[in-house]
Amino acid sequence: MNATPHQVHNLIILDESGSMYSIQSIIMSGFNELVQTIQGISREFPEQEHFISFFTFNSLGTKILHFADKADKLQAINNETYKPDASTPLFDAMGLALTKMEDHLKGKTDYNVLVTILTDGEENASREYSGNDIKKLVERLKENKWTFTYMGTDHDVEKIASSLAINNTLAFAKTSEGISTMFAEEKMARRNFSNKLSKDLDPTFSDYFSKKK
Repeated sequence: MNATPHQVHNLIILDESGSMYSIQSIIMSGFNELVQTIQGISREFPEQEHFISFFTFNSLGTKILHFADKADKLQAINNETYKPDASTPLFDAMGLALTKMEDHLKGKTDYNVLVTILTDGEENASREYSGNDIKKLVERLKENKWTFTYMGTDHDVEKIASSLAINNTLAFAKTSEGISTMFAEEKMARRNFSNKLSKDLDPTFSDYFSKKK
């Protein structure tokens, strides 16, 4: 085991726009289970040090609920911390989250970043970043051990992800069963990623997701 654990940064960018209101309770439950999964992975693979950064966004602003916090500091979300409303500035939220994480990791080399974007709709409210800005940013970060996963519903998930240079996608049905299945696959992919990393292999989320028809 290395004297200094390998850092794994789990960066989650969650849509908090009004259209998410109908699935608010299911999303909260799924995220809170994901918190437990990351904490379990951190205990299972002590040679890895897991951190979480958690952003939620809508046109009222982007909230940073966690930033580079250790896994054991994670807190469950509830009706007070996750309140869907307003529009969907996806590009601005991604731009803020990705650049903040990139700045945090400057000068470091022994890390991986797992970026998960979860949304039920297309961009419709960004002012600072364009889709092309985000595509260039994603392309650059992917060259330095950043893995991107775009999970979505109620829109053409693969088309939007592809336009942002993200080829790892998971489309899900906007139902209790569909969302539960989505979180189950995401959690399994996250654990398998760490398992592969522990064996000094080159891990990727896309090995583990089953594509939705």
